[in-house]
Amino acid sequence: MLNFAKPPQDKALLDEATDFTPRFDDKGLVTAVVTDARDNAVLMLAHMNAEALSLTIETGFAHYYSRSRNAIWKKGETSGNLQKVEQMLTDCDQDAILLKVSMSGHDAACHTGRRSCFYRAVSASDGTAVLETIADHRAFDPKTVYGK
Repeated sequence: MLNFAKPPQDKALLDEATDFTPRFDDKGLVTAVVTDARDNAVLMLAHMNAEALSLTIETGFAHYYSRSRNAIWKKGETSGNLQKVEQMLTDCDQDAILLKVSMSGHDAACHTGRRSCFYRAVSASDGTAVLETIADHRAFDPKTVYGK
């Protein structure tokens, strides 16, 4: 596993640093935004701990930390929808990661079988927030793939 140095305390130094020193939160996680390398479509948002981030850098395939399962998971290991990392970027203060990925398998990042996890739009109706499905095409049947 890669060792990540502590980020510098001086923000000006952090903004111009050449060392990758991710700023994990108090739970040891950093946010990861995932986009398609072809068209920059936002596919998903996830979290990475130091181990998941290290595995992603070392293998070239996206690994995440599941807060609900309290475990590392290699994206696509079950579904076949692997995410090959084409480019990894970090923001100015290194507390967020952007992964530009190429999808394999069904070209679907969401466990619902959709290409993107962002398939619903939020709006207001009669003083209530509502969701409208804006992308309902499913590349695979989750019940078949995950057996649930």
